[in-house]
This record gives sequence, C-alpha cells and structure tokens, in this order.
Amino acid sequence: MIEKRILDRIEYCLKNDKKISFLVGAGISAESGIPTFRGEDGYWVSGSKNYKAQEIGTKRFFNIASHEVLKFYLYRKSITEFAKPNQSHFMLKEIESLLNDNFALISQNVDSLHKKAGDSDKRTYLIHGDHDFMRCGDECSNELYPFPKEIQLKGRQKDQLTESEIEFLKCPKCNEDLRPHVLWFDEYYNEKFFKKDSVLRISKETGILFILGTSGETTLPQVIAKNVLAKSGTVVEININESYFSKLLSNKANGIVINSKSTPFLTKLKTEIEKKVITLYNKT
Repeated sequence: MIEKRILDRIEYCLKNDKKISFLVGAGISAESGIPTFRGEDGYWVSGSKNYKAQEIGTKRFFNIASHEVLKFYLYRKSITEFAKPNQSHFMLKEIESLLNDNFALISQNVDSLHKKAGDSDKRTYLIHGDHDFMRCGDECSNELYPFPKEIQLKGRQKDQLTESEIEFLKCPKCNEDLRPHVLWFDEYYNEKFFKKDSVLRISKETGILFILGTSGETTLPQVIAKNVLAKSGTVVEININESYFSKLLSNKANGIVINSKSTPFLTKLKTEIEKKVITLYNKT
C-alpha cells in the first residue's frame, strides 16, 4: 500500500497544477543488466593499466589519452545498446501517460532506456547526457552528433578500437576526436547539454518528488531535492540502500524514506495515481 500522506499530496498536486516529479539514477536500470557506474564495474582494465571510472571518466584524461576513454565508452555503449527497458521504465511511461504535463522525469541515466520505453522528450530531462550522441572533444562547436552507425557494438571486447573506427569518431568540422555526450567527473552542469536551469525551475514547481535508484552523490540532484523541500513540497526516497537522500530526509516533516525496490513501488503508485486521475476526471 502507498501511504495516505503520499496519496493526499498527489491529489493536491493534481488539483493545484503542481508537478509530480521523478528523479532517477542507475539503480532503476540494474534489472536491465546495466551495472551502476560506481559499482564493481567502476574499474577499467586496459592492457597492464588499471583505471578507476572516476579517473578515466574525465575531460582531463580524455585530453591526454582520448583513445583509452573511447575504448571505455564504446564497451559501455555496447552493454547499453542491447539492453531492454524493465518494468520500472514502463511504469514511469504509464505514469507520464496519466499525468501528462503534471509529470517530469529527471534522469541521471545515459543508457537510452527511457527513450526505448517511450517516455517523451518533452518531459524527460537527461542531466548526465545521452550515450546516443557525441560531440567535439575540442569543443569547436556545441553541436551533437548521432553515434556513428558504422561502428559495430555487438560482441565488443573491452580493449577494442580499430583504425577505421577512429576515423568514424572524428569531428566532421575540425577532425579532432569526438567525445561521448556525457557529464564527466571533472565537468559542471549547464543548460545547453544537461538542462540545469530547466530542472531547477521544475524543482520549484514540484509538489512531490520521488527519488529512485540513486546514491545522491552529485550536486544537481541534491539541489533539486533541497529546492522541493524549501518550497514545502514532499520528497519521497525509494531505495533499498542508505543514501545521501536518506540522511537528508531523516528529520524532515515533508520527507519520506521507503525501503523498497523501484519496480514494486512504481507499480503500486501507478495504480493509485490512475484512481486519483479517474476520480478527479469524473468530478469535472
């Protein structure tokens, strides 16, 4: 069962045109077979060298060893490329269909599974980028380029990068190496690539925020949650592990922490939202 205070808050949002927002991280993609970036797969082995994700996933490292970064990226892309959305992704899509413009999805995931599940671009904000796109590593422009279709991803090895692939991974304007369109550990959020201003605005319009599958170790998600609380909104964390948000919400009257996996919670939530929407529609 979903707590009554959550259901009451959802009804308030529907009646007062407040956003019902979802902030999600890599945890919701685990059921699709995609390891979390900070988990055991957070180490990259290339020849005799060992790199932590926090080392290789940086602009600094790309500037000195772009091909090592591209090997890492292409292998991770080969995992996400063939993954399928799981029930959590489909529940989010169904909730969006019920709520329409009352819905906002703020995702830290770059795996394209929201897209595959059918979530709309209009209401989905990818704050850490998108594996389906690349851009100039030398920043000669802000243009995004679709991932090169000539590069084969199926059966890819960890240390694989051919000379012909390197040519496909060149910027069409300046011929420098392309980089993945993702937020690296030594970079900052902005509006152009990561929708920073948009999601901060949404956070101030949100009546209830559901946080799923994220440890909360990056700054923008933290600010989003704090903004919702500051505007007297409710923040609900659904997680089987303790996180930054668990601690943040522990002593907040408008904070709720639920020890659950995302799929069973979202399935129940979708049912309850549907009831609320039908009831309000019949009254009007």
